[in-house]
Amino acid sequence: MNAKGNIIVITRTNMIAGFGDERWNSFMAKLAQKDNYFSKMIMSVTLVPVEKVMIFFDEMNKEFFNNDKAVYAMYGKMGAKSLLSPGGPHQAYMLTKDINHFVKYVLPKIWSIFFDAGVFTTKFENNIVHIKITGVDIKNFDFENVVIGYNQQALKIFGRKSVAKRVRSLSAGGDDFYFQLELKDA
Repeated sequence: MNAKGNIIVITRTNMIAGFGDERWNSFMAKLAQKDNYFSKMIMSVTLVPVEKVMIFFDEMNKEFFNNDKAVYAMYGKMGAKSLLSPGGPHQAYMLTKDINHFVKYVLPKIWSIFFDAGVFTTKFENNIVHIKITGVDIKNFDFENVVIGYNQQALKIFGRKSVAKRVRSLSAGGDDFYFQLELKDA
């Protein structure tokens, strides 16, 4: 499974804003020494194996965040904020005001912007957004946290805060990744 390079491009922009060019360039030079994949230019349309995306996030977590596992959800949230907020390249996805339409059509479309595999299905009932991902073989708990964080932030930009609950996990041996986002008042 591949991710579009926009995951890395947007993360780079956010990290430079927080830590500066010099520190970022130093990090990328060290990362390229560890893994030659990162010595080439990654553009927003570059297909990047998800395993490489997770190496990128893991190394970034070590370098900038003292290996804090809670940061993975933040990576997802930062990406959603950059891409979906007013002025972001995918802000048009946020134009709907109907929560049912947003959950049923927009969230799955957003998945397809980033990934070239996987079936992302959603359902909205009893104030809970149900999200299930099948057809992927990414058994990585931290990857799942990035996905949860992104979807939580997308809902927040839509105007609804949420609390996440992981129901099933590929990383724990499940056949799918299924989580719920219980909506709270905005």
